[in-house]
Amino acid sequence: MNVLVLGSGGREHALSWKIAQDPSCGNLYIAPGNPGTAQVGSNLALNPEDFDAVAAKVAELSIDLIVVGPEAPLVAGITDYFANHSTLSSVGVIGPGKEGAELEGSKDYAKAFMARHDIPTAAYKTFTKETLAEAKAYLRSIDAPYVLKADGLAAGKGVLILDNLEEAEKEIEDMLANAKFGEASQRVVIEAFLDGIELSVFALTDGKNYVLLPNAKDYKRIGEGDTGLNTGGMGAVSPVPFADDAFMAKIEDKVVRPTVEGLKKDGIPYTGFIFFGLIKVGDEPFVIEYNVRMGDPETEVVMPRIEGNFLETLAAAAKGELAGKSVNFKSDFATTVMMVSGGYPGSYQKGKIITGAEGIAEATVFHAGTKMDGAELMTSGGRVIACTGMGGSIHEALNNSYKAVDQINFEGSYVRRDIGKDLM
Repeated sequence: MNVLVLGSGGREHALSWKIAQDPSCGNLYIAPGNPGTAQVGSNLALNPEDFDAVAAKVAELSIDLIVVGPEAPLVAGITDYFANHSTLSSVGVIGPGKEGAELEGSKDYAKAFMARHDIPTAAYKTFTKETLAEAKAYLRSIDAPYVLKADGLAAGKGVLILDNLEEAEKEIEDMLANAKFGEASQRVVIEAFLDGIELSVFALTDGKNYVLLPNAKDYKRIGEGDTGLNTGGMGAVSPVPFADDAFMAKIEDKVVRPTVEGLKKDGIPYTGFIFFGLIKVGDEPFVIEYNVRMGDPETEVVMPRIEGNFLETLAAAAKGELAGKSVNFKSDFATTVMMVSGGYPGSYQKGKIITGAEGIAEATVFHAGTKMDGAELMTSGGRVIACTGMGGSIHEALNNSYKAVDQINFEGSYVRRDIGKDLM
């Protein structure tokens, strides 16, 4: 089976690394990929959002299955493009069509979907530029903290949690009247603050049936003790110790199954991953958000814990044949620690030489923001490298992650040293 993975980050490296291990994998291509994915497949200089160029390559290379890593091509409609293509409609695509992708592409759409299907989530209201006065009045009617969410995709920066009413009123005006997040904040969702502990749950569905993948907890803030600015993710742990079998059964019963059945009831075809961003309040799960692809850096701890031939499961999903399938998990813990560029998530420099990333025995090194300049491995992004360790305990897995971190060097590198400590 010839496979094309779309994307260039740590998530795509981890997916490609896992797919390449499957005996049924023929040729594996990654577009555009990175120096890490080049170690497990062939990189292609393609923009995942240039559908015509992707289609030409799919035809040329006899691709059987496309695995879409990032959300942007899905929200732009790549799955529909192939489903309606005159000669390539039989190519399997892991990722929902444009309507299903609205679960991530629009917070308001996702909230309305959850309300329609009785899926537990925070109370909310949606506002536009025309209803700015009502938005401010609504803020004054609820208690702090105030949660403001840009409706559209804002590269992970569109969610604000504020304790001060005046600041919340200023920000809602900035988002709606001054287009702080561009088109993404043409509408803003204000929702009730939920106090609890977060986790991520992942399902792979063919639109009728689903399989659960390992759960995970990620760490978004730049500073230790969960302080400072939000990032794309500074590390992750799998499994989540507080998500025992009873709580996971509750998640499946109240969230996962109703979501898949809701998609079916609404007539929304959906093949691919559903990422449930959840919060445990007391002993109950609530949905914070949906994503329509795997998370990053969660994929870097989920993939190493999956046993067996994952490509076969992906192919079954693409064919609508997930009924009766299951995914087995390793009992070991996996932890990943993200090495980032100095200054991230603010301004940072690129092009720093990376040394020590080869031949690490203690952990698997997943490339996120790297590039080759001749023979030199260089930084090319804010989040640079994820070091994933395995072990019989979180402590052992983290030791392996940090041993790898300590062998890799680039100027200005920064890591959080407290990943997973809250779970130990």
